[in-house]
Amino acid sequence: MNASIPSHALAPADLNLPGESGPATMPASDPDPQETAEWREAFSALAATQGPARARQMLDELARLARAQRVGWKPELSTPYLNTIGVNEQPVFPGDLAIEERLASLMRWNALAMVVRANQAHGELGGHIASYASAADLFEAGFNHFFHAREGLGQIDGVNQHRGDLVFFQPHSAPGVYARAYLEGRLTEKDLAFYRQELSAPGHGAQGLCSYPHPYLMPDFWQFPTGSMGIGPISSIYHARFMRYLTHRRLLDCTGRKVWGVFGDGEMDEPESMSALTLAAREGLDNLVWVVNCNLQRLDGPVRGNGRIIDELEKLFAGAGWNVIKLVWGSDWDGLFARDLTGALTQAFAHTVDGQMQTFAAKDGRFNRDNFFGQNEELARLAQGMTDEQIDRLKRGGHDLVKIHAAYAAAANHQGQPTVILAHTKKGYGMGSAGQGRMTTHSQKKFDETDLIEFRNRFNLPLSDEQARNIAFYKPAPDSPEMQYMHAKRAALGGYLPKRETAADVIAVPPLSSYAQFALAAAAKEMSTTMAFVRMLGGLLKDPALGPKIVPIVADEARTFGMANLFKQVGIYSSVGQRYAPEDIGSVLSYREALDGQILEEGISEAGALASWTAAATSYSVHGLAMLPFYIYYSMFGFQRVGDQIWAAADQRARGFLLGATSGRTTLGGEGLQHQDGSSHLMAATIPNCKAYDPAFACELAVIMDQGMREMMALQQDVFYYITLMNENYAQPDLRAGSESDIIKGCYKFDSYSRTKGEGETPKSSQTVTLLGSGAILTEVIKAAQQLAAQGVDATVYSVTSWSELARDGAASQQRALAGEAAAIEPFIKNRLRGSAGPIIAATDYVRAVPESIRAFLPEGRSYLTLGTDGFGRSDTRAALRDFFGVNAQSIAGAALHLIKAP
Repeated sequence: MNASIPSHALAPADLNLPGESGPATMPASDPDPQETAEWREAFSALAATQGPARARQMLDELARLARAQRVGWKPELSTPYLNTIGVNEQPVFPGDLAIEERLASLMRWNALAMVVRANQAHGELGGHIASYASAADLFEAGFNHFFHAREGLGQIDGVNQHRGDLVFFQPHSAPGVYARAYLEGRLTEKDLAFYRQELSAPGHGAQGLCSYPHPYLMPDFWQFPTGSMGIGPISSIYHARFMRYLTHRRLLDCTGRKVWGVFGDGEMDEPESMSALTLAAREGLDNLVWVVNCNLQRLDGPVRGNGRIIDELEKLFAGAGWNVIKLVWGSDWDGLFARDLTGALTQAFAHTVDGQMQTFAAKDGRFNRDNFFGQNEELARLAQGMTDEQIDRLKRGGHDLVKIHAAYAAAANHQGQPTVILAHTKKGYGMGSAGQGRMTTHSQKKFDETDLIEFRNRFNLPLSDEQARNIAFYKPAPDSPEMQYMHAKRAALGGYLPKRETAADVIAVPPLSSYAQFALAAAAKEMSTTMAFVRMLGGLLKDPALGPKIVPIVADEARTFGMANLFKQVGIYSSVGQRYAPEDIGSVLSYREALDGQILEEGISEAGALASWTAAATSYSVHGLAMLPFYIYYSMFGFQRVGDQIWAAADQRARGFLLGATSGRTTLGGEGLQHQDGSSHLMAATIPNCKAYDPAFACELAVIMDQGMREMMALQQDVFYYITLMNENYAQPDLRAGSESDIIKGCYKFDSYSRTKGEGETPKSSQTVTLLGSGAILTEVIKAAQQLAAQGVDATVYSVTSWSELARDGAASQQRALAGEAAAIEPFIKNRLRGSAGPIIAATDYVRAVPESIRAFLPEGRSYLTLGTDGFGRSDTRAALRDFFGVNAQSIAGAALHLIKAP
């Protein structure tokens, strides 16, 4: 064997270490150390003379041979605790390092000042310093070199303008983003003084700054809400995939754009963070880059105190098919590694768990000399000639702008895979004894004078002692090198970030009769509202203007909802087309995948489907291209299962339709407790920009869909609709003339059912009732009215299409009255029910709290009884379920008779 290159000449990063980054020496159990050494030397010679590509080829060949021989070996997914990008592979740093370091220091100071000043004035406001302190350099490298802003929506001189990268910011680092916007001139010093004081700020001529990224609260600034841990990671993946979808469907060319996400290592524990990793790899989303800020500390303590989170994440991402770049050590360590010919450093790191690493971060240079470099003679020799201060200032990779730039450049240029950069940092970096690496650092928001002076000194800030003690904001002069440099860098990248824009073309909505005439004049034809929706959707997809902008989304239930006919009509999106002949290829409803397919079929992942819906529902602001998503799913698996994501979509001002199919607790016979929805309308009512409807009939559904599309696509209002649908077939009536406005407001008179009266006899109020019903139970209400009429009781039936819209209208009316408005309009439901008489009974397929929401806004002096499906669901027939919950016709009629007879 070729042994021309001795093993001791290898750099530590090249050592083929046994186990988990163990020592370079042969293991004690090695039966033939000499042969092992020859193999190692031969491989080293191959890599040195023929290059990495040939070395990889040989390793692949050996791995195939091992599998063929059933040796039972597979490579470790983790690598030594070293930088993936070697010193010789680093590109030349393209900026002014000194200026960029000064800028990062200014951001750190102003971010700290925001939080500390707010809590000095108002102790309960909270805020975070330590997270941004650890991530500041990660952000600055992106801002100065990689994060591209939107240049426009068209072309200049025939060249497409860059439509901007998408950047998801670690939420606890929001103060640092505000601090940069202050230096950029987008926020004022007064704005910074009102951090977390959004209500107080306007009275002082300032803009209050919200705690975390919230597009709803700062609609011109933040693009993506990330404050709920795990929502940002999954959302970023599906945004990256949606950009591919737009490109493949030739709606918008998104090539050259990236999705960047900066997230925390503790955040990776959230299931949403991990749930779509394989999708990103399977789709080859090389437009996606994650930067995981591995400061090794969660809110209360170490992320993996007894293990190593970077190793764990490397295995996880590599196993999922991602390109992994480890950014562990800063440039100061390069010389140490170069002098370490025995692999002592690599071996020491292999046995240092995160809990110990956190202790090293919290202590000073003397402690680290004694307790890290003092572990053995080899390490001690490496530290010789270094002062305690030099040891204290040895940087982790996530604090070295040169190393960060090298990692970002490699990630941006990588093709075929998404990339994750695991960046090693210190939480509370630079906070010294006040918080660096300490267990309590996450909640640190107060500094004494000594701490402030130390922070000033640590980063060489141009502040006097008095300015530091007074926590004064600092902004260099406009003509200073720092300010000119910062503005020039952002100008080269298209402008400032984050920035939310809403310019998008108005999309014409087709006339209602063009796609829903069958529902408007149903003539008692039996069908379910789910089937009516699918038929309307099919018609809308054919519209030349709106059709291409529609995004149908399902979570592996298309056939359940009768959508199989759309497979051939518009196809299912696949980034690789269809590479097989489906077994039902001869069927009219055969499965069809296509590169330009329109349906997003997300598999059994409601979280994934909702993330896709959000990407489409916010396309108008993210891409300047209005899209209209329709996500249909089992209603029980919406607000209850992914309610946090729906809330985040609302924060992001989403526009689209959520369709809760097989809704209600009794309409889905046979399925039982975990499938039967009795509460989604209660949860939907808590989201201010969600309009929730429970239509009973296809004609009502058509009117509601038409109104929603016009609000979102033509009027461009920041609302989304939740509509519940049923799988129960029953006779569908024609649309009541003139009822459209009332359907949208939430309630209209459906019909009156009168008892047989003698000639000249007038109805008595004691023999009259008013019945309210919605959704699946309205048919039972109608039957109850007919039963009551047969028993001599007049009944007026109102179809309630939206309990929450009625309640909101009533609350608004109440607020106007409390404000003393003389011309306050009475609640819509009160006005509508003035034409009725007798006690009022409301019945729904949901918990009683849903119809109870309008009690305060009903006509005075009339009793009100609500019937609902409180409790857990059961498996049985619809008839049995409705009898059990007391919402069938007999129960409703019985309740009415009870109220009539009541004194």
